[in-house]
Amino acid sequence: MRQSKDLITNRKARHDFHIEETYEAGIALTGTEVKSLRAGKGNLKDSYARIENGELLLYNMHISQYEQGNRFNHDPTRTRKLLMHKREIMRLFGYVKEKGYSLVPLRVYVNERGKVKVEIALAKGKKLYDKRQDIARRDAERDMEKVFKEKQYY
Repeated sequence: MRQSKDLITNRKARHDFHIEETYEAGIALTGTEVKSLRAGKGNLKDSYARIENGELLLYNMHISQYEQGNRFNHDPTRTRKLLMHKREIMRLFGYVKEKGYSLVPLRVYVNERGKVKVEIALAKGKKLYDKRQDIARRDAERDMEKVFKEKQYY
């Protein structure tokens, strides 16, 4: 049995947002987009998801054009449709509309069956002081690990 393979990740998302829940969504892609993603030529940096007319859409996801794609190539930053069950989309719509959450893509990966999937997070934005606290906590943990390693060495 194969494991899922990450094609692209959004590292900045965990720094900028408090992640509440994650969901798996399919994505409607063209052939050249899939080939380009498998080559690692994608970027989720400023991308976000939005619900419009009962559909979940992904904006600003950049997938570079495939080198051998010739005239069949795609637009690198086109809006892409995410595929989820209607009740899941309506549940997310309620959170986004009423409680001030955002939908942020965390990673794009290939599942066991060879399908490209997107991991979407229901997230709230962090304030500047939250980011500083996280950085300070990580630095403290790194320093403690360093001290423990030095003590084990002797």
